[in-house]
Amino acid sequence: GRKDNMKAEMFTNSDEAVINKKLPKELLLRIFSFLDVVTLCRCAQVSRSWNVLALDGSNWQRIDLFDFQRDIEGRVVENISKRCGGFLRKLSLRGCLGVGDSALRTFSQNCRNIELLSLNGCTKITDSTCNSLSKFCPKLKHLDLASCTSITNLSLKALSEGCPLLEQLNISWCDQVTKDGIQALVRSCPGLKGLFLKGCTQLEDEALKHIGAHCPELVTLNLQTCSQITDEGLITICRGCHRLQSLCVSGCANITDAILHALGQNCPRLRILEVARCSQLTDMGFTTLARNCHELEKMDLEECVQITDGTLIQLSIHCPRLQVLSLSHCELITDDGIRHLGSGPCAHDRLEVIELDNCPLITDASLEHLKSCHSLDRIELYDCQQITRAGIKRLRTHLPNIKVHAYFAPVTPPPSVGGSRQRFCRCCVLL
Repeated sequence: GRKDNMKAEMFTNSDEAVINKKLPKELLLRIFSFLDVVTLCRCAQVSRSWNVLALDGSNWQRIDLFDFQRDIEGRVVENISKRCGGFLRKLSLRGCLGVGDSALRTFSQNCRNIELLSLNGCTKITDSTCNSLSKFCPKLKHLDLASCTSITNLSLKALSEGCPLLEQLNISWCDQVTKDGIQALVRSCPGLKGLFLKGCTQLEDEALKHIGAHCPELVTLNLQTCSQITDEGLITICRGCHRLQSLCVSGCANITDAILHALGQNCPRLRILEVARCSQLTDMGFTTLARNCHELEKMDLEECVQITDGTLIQLSIHCPRLQVLSLSHCELITDDGIRHLGSGPCAHDRLEVIELDNCPLITDASLEHLKSCHSLDRIELYDCQQITRAGIKRLRTHLPNIKVHAYFAPVTPPPSVGGSRQRFCRCCVLL
């Protein structure tokens, strides 16, 4: 009985509770600093003194409201910003469709030390929000405006005036942005390390030349489906951004082997290259790339339809860190290329994912060549007509936990004995 009494006394709803008498406030505050938003709000309901401590700004330095995105309205953001004030460093409002410019103006005025802000998918946001951030948030380093399609060049100009410390900017799908906005941004933010411009379809080579001239720190660049860009613009980026580690130009169909040569000559630290649907690239380009970029970890070569086993041979010799390789729809790849890959240095420790869907020449022999890849986690084999269930079963005896994605169509019935098939179905015949 006495024990239960003690417990009750420990957490009684009064500020005289044992825990409050015994533990110094600083220690309670420190404990609270490890709690998430929901738990803090629960603690705030325990007693008056806990309310004060739980809602103390120092506990609210990093907030992610993604899980509550449906319910978050502007006033919630305004209330949070008043509570956190200068303490708040990181806030994610990803997907909070209810949050608009006025709430973010209040937020900017209250939280002037904000460094990381995600408004990804906050589709109500306009240039007005970037004006507020520019005016009040000079420490901003990471800003995510992906899918905020009302954003224009005016936002980039505002950011260039007020947020010179910007390191990472995501304006994917903000398709009103043009080279003028990019020029203003890169001239004033020399520390940019990450630029995500996926689906900014108005950008052309001129925009890339500004990036190449002003972003020596650039590490990550995503230009997926910026279909106007050509070799000319990308080569200036390779020459100006020697620290580049990740480049995505998937869907940029104009580019040729010249890009792979430029990357090989200028960007030795390249780790991730995504060139899906760049159908002009050939073995020659990938040979230069492989011989110079030994740190490659992830390559997406989907629909690089001209490449052959020659590319795989070069990768297997020169790129020992390769972890993820997509060869979907590379229809000239054969078991021999996979044999080289499977016996290369990356295979035994590093290779985790290989995508071979729609590679019609691949047979069960390829699975044999991959059985010693201990780290292999996933293999894609959709529409590889020569792969059999038995081959997959044998692979599993060596790699029991591997995820294999394959599809075996039901057997096609033999043509009916009555010669050619009827042109119309029964219904049409009846009608």
